[in-house]
Amino acid sequence: MRIRYKKWARPELEASKFYEDEPEKWKGKWKEHFKNPDLPFMIELGCGKGQFISKLALENQNVNYLAIDLIDAMLGLAKRNIEQSYKEENIEPENVLITRFDIERINLILDKVDNVERIYINFCNPWPRGKHHKKRLTHTRQLEKYKEFLKDNAEIYFKTDDDDLFNSSLIYFEEAGFEIISRTYDLHQEPIFEKNIETEHEKMFSEQGIKIKALIAKI
Repeated sequence: MRIRYKKWARPELEASKFYEDEPEKWKGKWKEHFKNPDLPFMIELGCGKGQFISKLALENQNVNYLAIDLIDAMLGLAKRNIEQSYKEENIEPENVLITRFDIERINLILDKVDNVERIYINFCNPWPRGKHHKKRLTHTRQLEKYKEFLKDNAEIYFKTDDDDLFNSSLIYFEEAGFEIISRTYDLHQEPIFEKNIETEHEKMFSEQGIKIKALIAKI
């Protein structure tokens, strides 16, 4: 998703208490970064403008979350959305962190001892051209990287509007040794999540009549 440069984003991020500018320093010790380090730890890859993580983290104060994206403008909007959601409930965002990092190199910032229990991947770039498939966040190559820091029995929650990406991902997960425990080609008619938080893209695609595909995979 393209987004215009926002000159305010970098200064606001650097001033934020829940933005981490040097994630490599926290590899293997992310739990120490949160007020309550004993809570389960989950991550969102490609958080975009933060509509999803701002709601998810607010509704689940018993879980610590790390949301990752590569673009300052996106993270700036995510920071503002998180602040707004928590402000409306008159509480501080103490169970969520955001950081800027290239997900293709995610093993540089996460380790097995971080005990990541779940990954959320929502409407990632489908990279439709064959030569770019390895850039997909659900590609076998990426899944093998996630396995290096996911704890035993951890899960990946994945949603997309793209048929080819979804069907290919079913193969990728199998190749990487994941078990797909739930899948659907129409999430809104066949819910597989305990509670589905609708993202901006999800709402847009649904209004266009595009069915949302989703799965839960377990390692």
